Amino acid sequence: MNDELIAGILNSTRTIALVGASDKPDRPSYRVMAFLLDKGYHVIPVSPKVAGKTLLGQQGYATLADVPEPIDMVDVFRNSDAALEVAREAIAAGARSLWLQLGVINHEAEALARQAGLQVVMDRCPAIEIPRLGITGK
Repeated sequence: MNDELIAGILNSTRTIALVGASDKPDRPSYRVMAFLLDKGYHVIPVSPKVAGKTLLGQQGYATLADVPEPIDMVDVFRNSDAALEVAREAIAAGARSLWLQLGVINHEAEALARQAGLQVVMDRCPAIEIPRLGITGK
């Protein structure tokens, strides 16, 4: 995926559902969520562990289907095997893009999401791409 497409996704995204969110500050998902919030994105933590709680001031939900508002991007902090089911859930939720984090590689999930019309970024981190591409935030 080229830089122009990645920048386009990041610039057009407002609401991010972060699947696999952790309430532990030492976890990458926690740090990336804090970074994205700092950049002005609306980030919704999604994980059974944060359901019904707040994480970094944001209401948590168990699944994407539980999120009561439109989702632009689904950012996946789950293992590669879980990515296919998350892709199905992202499609059902009406997300516009599926972002698979560093180390999360699932070509079947990528193909399924693309066939459904979602833009897909795989094996990258928005907290790395945003500064690299000079995106200032929302």
